[in-house]
Formats: sequence, C-alpha cells, structure tokens
Amino acid sequence: MSRWLAIGLRVASPIALAFILGFTLFAGAGYDIVEVVNGLWQGAIAAPGSLEQSIRWAIPLAVISFGIIITLRTGEFNIGAQGQILLGGLGAASVALLLPGWPPVLVIPLALLAGIILGALWSAIAGVLKVFFNADEVINTLMLNFIAALLIQWVTTGPLKDDATRGETASTPRVDRMFRLSDGTGVSIELILIVVVAALLAWIIIERSPFGLKSRLVGSSPRVAAWQGLQIKRIHITTYLLAGAFAGLAGALEVLGPSARLVTGATPTLGFTAIVVAIVGMLRIPGALAAALFFGGLQAAILFLPIVSRLPSSGLRIIEGLVALLITAQFLWQRRRRNQGQKL
Repeated sequence: MSRWLAIGLRVASPIALAFILGFTLFAGAGYDIVEVVNGLWQGAIAAPGSLEQSIRWAIPLAVISFGIIITLRTGEFNIGAQGQILLGGLGAASVALLLPGWPPVLVIPLALLAGIILGALWSAIAGVLKVFFNADEVINTLMLNFIAALLIQWVTTGPLKDDATRGETASTPRVDRMFRLSDGTGVSIELILIVVVAALLAWIIIERSPFGLKSRLVGSSPRVAAWQGLQIKRIHITTYLLAGAFAGLAGALEVLGPSARLVTGATPTLGFTAIVVAIVGMLRIPGALAAALFFGGLQAAILFLPIVSRLPSSGLRIIEGLVALLITAQFLWQRRRRNQGQKL
C-alpha cells in the first residue's frame, strides 16, 4: 500500500464512520436516508448558490486552520481561535466605523491589520501564561474564548452599539459599503486572493523558514530542541502570535465581507471546526484547503437541509460533532503513540 493511499484511508475512515453512525441514528429515528443524502448533495454543491455558500464558509475555516497547524506542529493544543476571531472582528469593525470618509485604499488595509494585531495579542496572552507560568493552554485558551465573547457583548451593547437593532441580538452598525470586500454571499475575488496569499505565507512559514523547522523540532522532540540551544520560550510565544494573527485575519474578513458588522454570538463554532480542518488536512496547508472546502460544504448543507428534508439542521450538527470527536481522538492517539516511541 502506498504512503499516500494509507494517509487517505487514515483521514477518510473516521469521517466515513461518523456518517455511518449518523445515518444509522437517523434511520432508527424514522428519517428517509435517501432524502437526507440528496439534501446534503443539493445543499453543498448542486442547488443554485450552494457551491458559493460552501466556498463562503471554507474561506474563514481555511484561514483559521493555517494558524492552528502552526500551533499543533509546535506541540500546543490551542483551542482559542474562537476568541481570536472575535477580537479580529472587533479590530476591523473599529477601524471601519471610526474612520468614515477615509479612502478605502487606506481603511481596508488598516482594518485588516487591526484585526491581525488584536487576534495575535489576544492569543499571546495564553502563550505568556503557558511559557512563564506553566499554565495549561487548553484551559487558558478556552477561558479566553468566554472573555472575548463577553467583551464583544459589551462593545455591541455599549461603545459601538447600533441603535437601530432591536431584540436580543446586539451588533455594531454596518460597515460602509465602500469598505466591504464582498457582498452578503461572502465570496469575491478579493477574499479568494487574500486566502491564497495567506496560504502561501503560512506554507512558507511552516515549510521553508527557519522558524518552521525549529517549531517542528520543539513539537516533536522538545528535549532535543533544548539540547541544541533553541530558544523554546520565544518559539512558543511566536507560535501563539502567528495563530492569533491568522484567526484575527479571519475575523476581520468576516466583518469586511459577508457579515458587514460585528454581532454578538456570531459564528460560534468556526474556531472549533477549524481545529478539525487542520487535523483532517494532516497539518499541511494544501490538505487544510481541501478539508476547509469539505467542512464548508457541510456547513452550507446544514443551512439548506431543512428546506428539502424533515431532518432538522441539528441532525447534521451531530455528524459534524462525530467527525470532530473521531478525528481528534485519532490525532491524540497517534501523538501519544509517537511520544511513547520517543521515550523508548
């Protein structure tokens, strides 16, 4: 069996098992599986506008996953992308709303840069706590997600509140049309070009830079890295900064793209799904792009399925959760085996 075929089977097996388990559950509950499969196909690819919606969700998932790949390769399990997305959106929205009348050629780059910086700094908090106080990064990044959500809730109901909104969903005012990178579809040449540039930059960092080589060594053999005199603390901090920068960029693209504003409780699962995207992509940029398209299609199908099937959208959320559970379990098991082999 060729190496690539073995890798493909290793990735496809937990995904296939998740769908089998999900379809078995749906059949037992009395749903028509043929109808569900047709709804999946229509929602992700075949129905008018479905492919566009799949790409729309693939864009943020891909960008976030680039940073997650860097952290996982360095041996860190950072689950704080959701909070970093929110801070990135806050940075972009603040610039776009506080600089009305400025030329787009200045405001758009400044908004993107603000999103990148805020996302990076928010992620660096967990990195500093891990490096200097040995605090668990999983707990830190998870707690920072909640703090970020509360911060956004305060901003959208206070300093940047849109007085026109009513009800429980608070938001900022809409970003001026001339600062938008796409319409409500979330797909445009500008956004795709930004993703391509981000992917190329991430690939260079991971595969062709001294930092990429050092971070992989730290992640795979920290003792060897210490013996060789690598500045492990600096590498870890840089890792968190880069992860937050990519997540912050994704948040900025959401605000300047399909969302057009910062909304309390928006995109609540993007950061967590992007972790699965990175793992399914085998911690490689091309693989992450392909996995982002797959999960983007699944997200589009989740929104479309109730139109053509009796199965509620929460049904596909179950499959998405099963994929995340099985993929993450497989990844952690393989990492544990590799670490045990190194100790021997």
